[in-house]
Amino acid sequence: VQLQASGGGLVQPGGSLRLSCVASGFTLENFAIGWFRQVPGKEREGVSCLSSGGRTYYVDSVKGRFTISRDNAKRTYYLQMNSLKPEDTAVYYCAAGPRYGSSRTADFGSWGQGTQVTVSS
Repeated sequence: VQLQASGGGLVQPGGSLRLSCVASGFTLENFAIGWFRQVPGKEREGVSCLSSGGRTYYVDSVKGRFTISRDNAKRTYYLQMNSLKPEDTAVYYCAAGPRYGSSRTADFGSWGQGTQVTVSS
């Protein structure tokens, strides 16, 4: 299982970014993909998850602003982030987990490298 995350950057408050996670080495139908974020000194937090069956999960702080999706043909998962706030600043990771989906970091065993998102004026 390999995951490659990208798309981070510096954006002003209220702006948007789209993160991408390219998956390889496994059958997409057998796994859910989650997006997590971490800031120094804090535990990694589950942000969003897309189960193999299409069910989605969002942490309360991003509901209505973030959207998770996938393009099966490109084997790529996306996290569209709108109305970004300074508190969204973190390193974002994608990970593969149980097909039914989960918000728990411990349920995800395969991780991509992180991509830095900085929201600042």
